[in-house]
Amino acid sequence: MNKPLVGTGLAVLLCAATAAPATAAGAERAAPPSVKAVDLAGTVALDNCSGSVVRVPGSQPGDPALVLSNGHCLESGFPAPGEVVVDKPSTRRFTLLNASGGSLATLRASKIAYATMTDTDMSVYELTTTYRDIETKYGIKALELNTARPAQGRAVTVASGFWKKLYKCGIDGFAYRLKEGSWTWKDSVRYTSACKTIGGTSGAPVIDDATGKVVAVNNTGNERGGRCTDNNPCEVDESGRVTVREGINYGQQTYTLVPCVGTGNKIDLGRAGCTLPKPARGR
Repeated sequence: MNKPLVGTGLAVLLCAATAAPATAAGAERAAPPSVKAVDLAGTVALDNCSGSVVRVPGSQPGDPALVLSNGHCLESGFPAPGEVVVDKPSTRRFTLLNASGGSLATLRASKIAYATMTDTDMSVYELTTTYRDIETKYGIKALELNTARPAQGRAVTVASGFWKKLYKCGIDGFAYRLKEGSWTWKDSVRYTSACKTIGGTSGAPVIDDATGKVVAVNNTGNERGGRCTDNNPCEVDESGRVTVREGINYGQQTYTLVPCVGTGNKIDLGRAGCTLPKPARGR
C-alpha cells in the first residue's frame, strides 16, 4: 500500500523533502487541455492518509456529506481479507482543503458507512455536515464520482490532501487482479510512471483531467520490485501469470460505489447494480 504514515515527526521530515503545496509532480508527457482545472479543492487530510469529499449524481444538498479514502486507512487498522465494515460509529476528523491546499475547516465523521480491503481498497465515512453546509460556509463543492469505468490513456491527477500535492500522469492500463500480501483487488487502475505516489497519498482521489470527476482512489505501488508482498503488489492475469512492475503505482476504481448509494446518501449494498463486497452472514 501507499502506506499510512505513523507519527507527526516522520510527516514533518517528509513534508520538508517534498514540493510546495499544490504543485504537480512532473508528467512524463504533455497532458491534453483540461476542461476543468484540477486542484485540491474538496480534498481532505487525514492524520495518516488522504481523502476527498465526494458525491454521487443523486446526492442532494441536504444529505450528509461523504468522505472517500482507503480501507487500509481506517483508524482501527487494516480490515482482514473478506472483512466488510458497515455502519460503524466513528468520530474521525478530516481537514478540509481549498484549491491551493490551505486548511479551511475540520470536518467530523458520524460513522464509517462502508469499508473493505477485499476486491477493492475503499472506506466511506458519513459526516455530521451536509453538502449545503460545506458549500455555504467554505465555498467547497464535493467531487463527483464518475458513473462509468475509466478508459485507458486518460490523463488523471492524484490529488493528495495529506501532502497538499498533485501527481499528474495517465491511465496506463488495468490489472485483472492486483495481489499484495494477504489482499487481492480486482480491475485495478495502473498509472503511467509519472505518478510517483508515496506514503500518505493513500486514499487520494484520482481525478479525470477532462471531466473533473473521480474515477479511482489511490492505494498502492510496487516499491522495491518484490513479488506480491506487502508494499510490492504484483499483477495477475486471467491465466494466472504474474507480472511485477517496480516503481509503478495503482488505484482502485470508484464507479462501483455509485450504484450502492441510495436515498439520503445511505450505503445500501442490496441496491440493484451494487457489486461491492458484502459482510459475511453472522457478522
